[in-house]
Amino acid sequence: MKTYRGYLLDLDGTIYRGKEVIPEAVAFIRELRKANIPFLYVTNNSTTTPELVAQRLSDMGIETAADEVYTSSMGAAAYLQERYPAGTDVYTIGEAGLHAALAEIGCKQVAEGAKVVIAGMDRAFTYEKLAAAATAIRHGAQFIATNRDPALPTERGLMPGSGSLIAAIATASGVEPVVIGKPERILVDYALERLGTSREETLIVGDNLLTDIGAGTNSGIDSLLVLTGYSRQEDLETSNWQPTHLAKDLMEWWQKCQA
Repeated sequence: MKTYRGYLLDLDGTIYRGKEVIPEAVAFIRELRKANIPFLYVTNNSTTTPELVAQRLSDMGIETAADEVYTSSMGAAAYLQERYPAGTDVYTIGEAGLHAALAEIGCKQVAEGAKVVIAGMDRAFTYEKLAAAATAIRHGAQFIATNRDPALPTERGLMPGSGSLIAAIATASGVEPVVIGKPERILVDYALERLGTSREETLIVGDNLLTDIGAGTNSGIDSLLVLTGYSRQEDLETSNWQPTHLAKDLMEWWQKCQA
């Protein structure tokens, strides 16, 4: 069994399911800390801040610091910061996590004349926001999307995700966005830079073949599919994305590593 020196971990379906922590995940994180193996939680969720994610995990019994969390909003801000000066005019469709990440790099929020349109999950999305975004893009603004997840798991079942909003903006503007989140490589590259381990010695872990395992394939790093969330073992038969490793849960994986 190959030894990995760093882990990129998905959250929902991997560490917890909705409001319920996965017990094997708690034990696995404890083992990583005992072994001094660095890890980073990497999530497509653009709506919240790393501080709130860390607090949520801590409340579930997994003590977490904000710098152990990397969101698609943070990736979008990093992508923009590399290409535009501070104070760039931006039109944003999103929630607190995205607005906070953009404020941190000094973006100026404008209603018209934006140089960049950045869109993520927004549960207050309206026709007016759609029209403003499409108009700015048609006038030359770059279009950036935090992620393209089509559905959002909730207590009510699957609700429209940020990908649904992105599709509407792309249709209205006639322009496809640069997508930051998994399965794209951009978010993984930023996360690897933050984690500090090489591509060859890092494992990306998740429950979703399309996003998590796809991100591993697109990024050239090994992946582990855990069967605690979205994807099922039978899905492997028809999936374009195949994991390097498969485990029932995170502790089964850890035990395999120790064998």
